[in-house]
Amino acid sequence: MILLRRLLGDVLRRQRQRQGRTLREVSSSARVSLGYLSEVERGQKEASSELLSAICDALDVRMSELMREVSDELSLAELAESARASEPVPAPVRPMLNSVSVTSVAGVPTERVTIKAPAEAVDVVAA
Repeated sequence: MILLRRLLGDVLRRQRQRQGRTLREVSSSARVSLGYLSEVERGQKEASSELLSAICDALDVRMSELMREVSDELSLAELAESARASEPVPAPVRPMLNSVSVTSVAGVPTERVTIKAPAEAVDVVAA
């Protein structure tokens, strides 16, 4: 089972360690007890939005950036969990791109230009 609090804690710890800061420095700056911050980083405590905001401010990281990284970690964890369960993982649907070469516009010769666009978005008219 994937626990969001563990992923969040891992991301917070990495952010802090990237900055070369100690738990003591960040807990003091965020006005959170060192023990509580440690439990949040280890995924043992759920952090409230107010606490997350204080920690993000202390780390000088936008909460949206933190959540984006947590979201990426969650996606990877879900893929790994699906692979372990032998469930097929649906591939993202992306439009196929077709290449179209253009050598003239309205009958006027131009440099050769190649355009890549979704197949359904390109109308080609032969002259």
